[in-house]
Amino acid sequence: MLNLVERWFREITQQRIRRGVFTSVKQLKAAIYDYVEEHNEHAHGFTWTATPEEILAKVRRARATLDKTPTA
Repeated sequence: MLNLVERWFREITQQRIRRGVFTSVKQLKAAIYDYVEEHNEHAHGFTWTATPEEILAKVRRARATLDKTPTA
């Protein structure tokens, strides 16, 4: 879930904030609210493509790697 939130913030940053010039916080807030409104009008669902088995395999590989990593 966190990855989706991070991805959404990356999109708003790239598509609205970095492309704009804001001389006040009020202008920045207006641009963000406009983006959210537009985004919600054209929203589409998220389709999960990984199977539970694939996710658990990744978790096992990550855990094995972490177990091999020495800690200080």
